[in-house]
Amino acid sequence: MVTKNAEKQDDLPFWKTKTLAEMNDVEWESLCDGCGLCCLNKLEDWETAEIAWTSIRCVLLDGESCRCSDYENRQATVPDCIRLTVESVSEISWLPPTCGYRLVRDGEDLYWWHPLVSGDPETVHQAGISARGRTVSEEGLDVEDYEDYLVTWPLEVGKGK
Repeated sequence: MVTKNAEKQDDLPFWKTKTLAEMNDVEWESLCDGCGLCCLNKLEDWETAEIAWTSIRCVLLDGESCRCSDYENRQATVPDCIRLTVESVSEISWLPPTCGYRLVRDGEDLYWWHPLVSGDPETVHQAGISARGRTVSEEGLDVEDYEDYLVTWPLEVGKGK
């Protein structure tokens, strides 16, 4: 006999019933909403550890789709690319406030525009959450010029959404 509570639990989506550590690879990868914000270059103040965001995207990030153009091999091209893991998600302070990994980590629900909720990978862009159309490639830029591209919008997306 199945109880009503068991039925309700079974009807809940995986991100409401599992921890990040309990997710399989497909579930884990699907938490990425495709916003591209984590692939923006950030500057860290060595003295204060404060993070400043730039509108400069990784050379592998497609500025239109907001997806990595070589996801499987990204660390061969970009050795300092940070691979999100259960451990790193618990340690990284700069994950965008709308990040699915951060939300699940913190026991919060995904936003309406997240592809797992909406069923459409375009809603993250339509809602104005993504980096689409807001970035420049790091290719050909000097690191000394990164301060010219400082932005605050990656930390402001999703407010009131």
